[in-house]
Amino acid sequence: MNLFKVNIRRQLFEYIIIFSIVVLSHEFGHFIVAKANGIKVIEFAMGMGPAIIKFQKGETLYALRLFPIGGACVFENEDGLNPKEDSKGSFQNASVWARIATVFAGPLFNFIIAFLFSLILVGFVGSDTTEIYGITENSAAFESGLQKNDEIIRINGERVHIYREISLISFLNRGEEMQIEYQRNGTNYSTKLIPKFDEATNRYYIGLQGYQAFEPKGLEIVEYSYYEVRYWIKYSIKSIQSLFTGQVSKDDVSGPIGIAQMVGDVYEESLEYGIPTVIINMMNIAVLISVNLGVINLLPLPALDGGRLMFMFLEALRGKPIPAEKEGIVHFIGFVALMILMVFIVFNDIMKLFM
Repeated sequence: MNLFKVNIRRQLFEYIIIFSIVVLSHEFGHFIVAKANGIKVIEFAMGMGPAIIKFQKGETLYALRLFPIGGACVFENEDGLNPKEDSKGSFQNASVWARIATVFAGPLFNFIIAFLFSLILVGFVGSDTTEIYGITENSAAFESGLQKNDEIIRINGERVHIYREISLISFLNRGEEMQIEYQRNGTNYSTKLIPKFDEATNRYYIGLQGYQAFEPKGLEIVEYSYYEVRYWIKYSIKSIQSLFTGQVSKDDVSGPIGIAQMVGDVYEESLEYGIPTVIINMMNIAVLISVNLGVINLLPLPALDGGRLMFMFLEALRGKPIPAEKEGIVHFIGFVALMILMVFIVFNDIMKLFM
């Protein structure tokens, strides 16, 4: 029991560190762009629920709240429902483009922090190229004529830069024909293949055996860091799409508890290889979570940054805002739906702990 408690505390501590970095970058994006546009920030908070630490500095209350499941950057008269608060620095008195920039800055800063971490990861660990390490005999790739050391350039017209993009496309394939463009000895070729189904794993395989490692130098580090973030954006988008197509089940979705457990498991597995490996793997997780948070917040759903941006773009097109009361109702419904979804995800996380 004592060992179990120690592991829980460690998982929670590691999760809170990564959570703090990801959420802080998101809320700081809102905060810094709001300040630049003269918008008053009433509160800057980490976490949700009752405040355990708080202090006032100028017009802003800074708070650390009990539950590490989110954050907030609250602007003066943000919802437009309190005309008495419509001072010069209120959110509603800022231009529509200043408000768009302020809301968009949260997800943008998630991508920025992910890129900065990727610079460190690629600089120290390297990256994966699309050069084929090996081919499984009698596989779809083998029968298509692909060979070891061929460099895959495009799949179904989609440009690929790192091997994980190929793996993602392969994982999501359900037996559809794939058009492969590749390069061999400086010459470009094209071939077609149909992945083969494997009953043991219940998925389709191309038949590629890994990738060639690559250590970027100079500006290549910047280039491959961009590809790294680009890959995780594609991964997040396609994962969300897979939820609606049934390719990913509810058991593949994790909330705060599931993420904390994953962080703890990765920490334990990495520890035997030394602290540098732990740091690298924690950074990898931070990149994934940060990009995922950025993508999810840009979805055009009520109560998310994407939903708010949708109303602001409509305002820019119409030349006048949607009535605050109507927009508020939409966001309130969206918020309630998100809370219900969060309860379901947390319950699902708890059930998976006992499976």
